[in-house]
Amino acid sequence: MATTVLQAFEEFLRIVIRIDPEENKKAKASKDELLRQILKLPEDPQFPLLFDHIQYGSYARKTKTRPLNDIDLMIVLDGQGSKYDIQITPTHISNIFDSPQLRQFTNGDNRVNSIKVINTFIKYLSKVPLYKKADFKKNGEAAVLELQSYNWVYDIVPCFITKPEYNGRTYFLIPDAKGGWKKTDPRIDKARVESVNASQKVSILDVIRLAKYWNARNTMATMESYLMENMVLDFFDGRSPNTLPDTVRGCFLRVLEYIKIAVHNTVADPKGIQGNLNNLSLEEKRSIAARAETDFGRAYQAMQFEVSAQHNLAINTWRQIFGNNFPTYP
Repeated sequence: MATTVLQAFEEFLRIVIRIDPEENKKAKASKDELLRQILKLPEDPQFPLLFDHIQYGSYARKTKTRPLNDIDLMIVLDGQGSKYDIQITPTHISNIFDSPQLRQFTNGDNRVNSIKVINTFIKYLSKVPLYKKADFKKNGEAAVLELQSYNWVYDIVPCFITKPEYNGRTYFLIPDAKGGWKKTDPRIDKARVESVNASQKVSILDVIRLAKYWNARNTMATMESYLMENMVLDFFDGRSPNTLPDTVRGCFLRVLEYIKIAVHNTVADPKGIQGNLNNLSLEEKRSIAARAETDFGRAYQAMQFEVSAQHNLAINTWRQIFGNNFPTYP
């Protein structure tokens, strides 16, 4: 229980929203051990040579909320001189030097089939000690590895990294679920989150986490977590901190006000690859906008209660927005 709104939010963020610090330590140790196991796999000549690895996804960007249910890893393969067509999206990768490690993943036409690569990862990861099961992710773009001792899974994405293109950029080529490869660059997402967070007085990470929690409640249509994250970042990106509230809850209020309009608009992919991220239907947009408007009104009222030191009324109003997991007033 909390006697002030500040205490209520601190408790809510610590116990309900943020990843538990002890669980985070276990996850990092588990990830390090998994990477050690993966780095041993190329000792078998049937497994492709490795080049590097990179963490991606909301866990890597520190915008993930509880529960910790998945950790994303990209395992970068050695392309061994392979080529891809920059004009085709999705593209294909050609094993032009007939590398024996990549030859087994082709269809007889020198094109490296991403499904065959994922299947090989599943085959070898199934043999790794301490892990329960390896299988295809539902979207067909990753291998999913379940653990015996923890509740989270690993989404493991085999990929290649390109040399600089005409624009000076390098990209990661990841499976497209159809045997081909498509571009991405999670480095841009991570750098953007870090930049926007550093530019503001309050924790934008906490504002994003609150928005994601609010979005996931069964009170309206739900947008993809990545879309919500980018809408929040769009609101703060380039905005002077002097024009914004100096509390997380105050900034969340402003985000609700923004979402009720912005959900109808284009949300550009910061990587410049996917185009418009906002693929919501008109009905979904209206549902989210209506809820944002309602909860903006409630949040504004809660802030007024807090200013007049009516913390019991303020906390109960915030509970209407976040549900029964938000702390109660004694």
